[in-house]
Amino acid sequence: MKSNIKALLAAAGVAAFAFSPADAFEGGVQFQQKPGIFIGASAGVPPPGIYMFDQVWTTQQNVAGPVTSVLGNKNGLQTAVDVQGFLFVPGWTFLGATYDAVIAQPFGMVSVGKPQTLIPGQIDMFSGVHNTYIAPVELSWKLGTSGFLVKAGLGIFVPDGTVQGVTALNVPGVTGLSSNGFANFGNKYWTFQPEVIFSYLGGGYNLSAALYGEFNTANQQDHYTQGNIFHADFTATKTFGKWTLGPVAYYVAQVSNDSCPVGVCTALHPLGIVGNPQRYQLFAVGGLVEYNFGPASLSVWATQEVFSSASGASLASIGSPVDLSGTPKGATVLATLSYRLWAPEEPAKAPMLHK
Repeated sequence: MKSNIKALLAAAGVAAFAFSPADAFEGGVQFQQKPGIFIGASAGVPPPGIYMFDQVWTTQQNVAGPVTSVLGNKNGLQTAVDVQGFLFVPGWTFLGATYDAVIAQPFGMVSVGKPQTLIPGQIDMFSGVHNTYIAPVELSWKLGTSGFLVKAGLGIFVPDGTVQGVTALNVPGVTGLSSNGFANFGNKYWTFQPEVIFSYLGGGYNLSAALYGEFNTANQQDHYTQGNIFHADFTATKTFGKWTLGPVAYYVAQVSNDSCPVGVCTALHPLGIVGNPQRYQLFAVGGLVEYNFGPASLSVWATQEVFSSASGASLASIGSPVDLSGTPKGATVLATLSYRLWAPEEPAKAPMLHK
C-alpha cells in the first residue's frame, strides 16, 4: 500500500468544533464550528481509503465590543481542544463527483477570566465532550483539466455533548435561576452546516475559499434558538518539495437574530434575546506551514483576529443604558496531523501467457 498524504491534504472535510465562551450560559456569541477550520483544506479528495486526522488548538482571547465599558478590555477567554476524526473515501462516484464522508469527535476545555467570573452564576472553567460532527455526504467535482474543483457537502452537529452547571441570570430588577445546564461544553440542539469549497490546485498551489453556514434548531432544554452563522475560510499556499507555506484568513458573522418564544423560554431568559448580541463579526489573518513526512503530514496555522464588532444586546427596551454586546477577539494556533489508516491493495496482475 502506498500512502499519498499530499492528496489527503487536498481533501476538504477535515472539520471540528468551536465554542465561544463569551457567555457561560445560553445566548451570546456562540458558534458550533471553529472559524477557520477549513484553512489548508481544498475541494480535492484523496485516493480510496480510510484516513485519520488529529487536531489540537488553543485560542487566547479577550472580550471586545461595547460590553468592555462594563468588563474592561482584559477579560481573558481561553480554549484548548483536541479532535479525533476520520475521513472515508470508498471510491464511489455520483453525478460525476467523487464521494467522501467525515466523522469527528472534539474534546476540550474553556476558561473565563475575571471580571466576568465575578458575576454571580458565571462559571470560570468547564470541560468535556463537544457535539459529534458528521458529514455523511461530500461530493467533489473536477472542472475539466484546468485544476479547478468545487466541493459541496452537509455537516451535522449531533446534540450529544457534555451538559452541566447551574446558571443564574442577574440583571437589575430581574433574576432567574436554572439548573438545566447552560454552562455547557456541548450544546443541546442540532446544527446543520451546508458547505461549498472552490479551489485551484495547479502547479503546487492551493488557492481555496470555503463557504459554510450554521442553521440551528431550538435548544432542547430552554427552546432558545441561536441565530444563523456564516463562515468564510481562505487559503493561498504553495508547495516546495516537502514544505507548504502561505497566507490564510477567515471571516465569521451572525446573520440572523436569536429567537426566544414568549411563554416558552422566557422563564429561563427573562430578557428574551435583548441581553445577547444579535450581530457580530470577526476577521482574522495569519499563515500556514506544513511538512510532509511521507506516511504522515503535519500542518500548523496561526491567526490573529484584526477586526471585530458586536451589537444588538442593548437593554434600552427595559430602560437601561447598558449595552452588553461583546465578542471574543484574539489569536488561534491550530495543528493537524493527517495519515492514512487503510487503503485497498492493488489487484494482482495476471501473468502474461504465451502459447
